[in-house]
Amino acid sequence: MEKLFVYISGLLFGLGVSIGGMANPAKVQNFFDVAGVWDPSLAFVMGGALLVSAPGYWLVFKRGRPVFGSAFNVPTNRKLDARLIGGSAVFGVGWGIAGFCPGASIPVLSTLNPDVLIFTAALIGGILIAKGAMKITAARRDAMQAA
Repeated sequence: MEKLFVYISGLLFGLGVSIGGMANPAKVQNFFDVAGVWDPSLAFVMGGALLVSAPGYWLVFKRGRPVFGSAFNVPTNRKLDARLIGGSAVFGVGWGIAGFCPGASIPVLSTLNPDVLIFTAALIGGILIAKGAMKITAARRDAMQAA
């Protein structure tokens, strides 16, 4: 039953992304082009998502635990550091240049559009490079602390 809800959730996400226009790179790029052909319609998509998700989160957390789990896994780190801000900036720049949000690119993979395939391959490559860099950084930090 849990897997069925996962698939239904993914289907709803994909439909929402497609209907909202977030799967169209030109629409996304026009949203970020405030000095040119600005298209503010994605702000309404994001606002609508907030209007639905905010009360949804409130209702879900009011239950005390998830339907298919024993506890919620909520991040506890709330500090803004260079890594978070830098990652957010890279995400935003990449989204604006490519026109694809990483989450929105997943349902669009089914179209086999070469642009989406290249973007998703680059996304996965970037994730692997970042994980490798974090391992190297952690190893250097641990070596310096041990010395």
